[in-house]
Amino acid sequence: MRLAIIPARGGSKRIPRKNVKEFCGKPILAYSVEAALEAGIFDEVMVSTDDEEIARLAEQFGARVPFMRSEKTAGDFATTADVISEVLYNYSRQGREFDTFCCIYPTAPLLTADRLRTAVQLLEESAMDGVVSVVKYGFPVQRSFVMEEGQLKVKWPEYILARSQDLEPFYHDAGQLYCLRSSSFARQGKMFMDRTIPLILSEMEVQDIDTEEDWKIAELKYEMLRRRK
Repeated sequence: MRLAIIPARGGSKRIPRKNVKEFCGKPILAYSVEAALEAGIFDEVMVSTDDEEIARLAEQFGARVPFMRSEKTAGDFATTADVISEVLYNYSRQGREFDTFCCIYPTAPLLTADRLRTAVQLLEESAMDGVVSVVKYGFPVQRSFVMEEGQLKVKWPEYILARSQDLEPFYHDAGQLYCLRSSSFARQGKMFMDRTIPLILSEMEVQDIDTEEDWKIAELKYEMLRRRK
């Protein structure tokens, strides 16, 4: 049994009502819901929320909201792992258990059904605990600068003259999905498992959305990707 969990609380400090804000013609939350449904691999696609408007939109686009998020997991300091634990606990109380789950963020409009299917396949064909979507840093972090007493300093002088192609690539969380084994999550209680494999995405498929400028860039990427189809 597989479960798709989309955590979407009502509060948002940097972009007000971020999870229901219109993105290229429909609420941004809708894209995550539709990608999960289109993937056709989940026994249930649900949205965890504390917000009635988000719950209505989730159901309008085909997701389930079998229970509302508690006050404890709706606060600013609740972690994604806290939310997932509550969801799995509430399903367990209903007598429903899932072997694997994918946590899909609600502001991931560039995520596709194909990528979701690939992530689940990577997990289930491996002996690993989880799969995380990542993207390579666009510039070698070994050649970073830092500020010291108002002056720009080279962080790692030994790499400053190195060719980019000779430096080890570094990756960061793409902010789109975590696919995990429920048994591993129960033991470890965290989103980044001890044994994790990557789903590597291109920069065109990834955009962190924390500011209005980020939002506009994400819309441009979405439109460009849509024209390629």
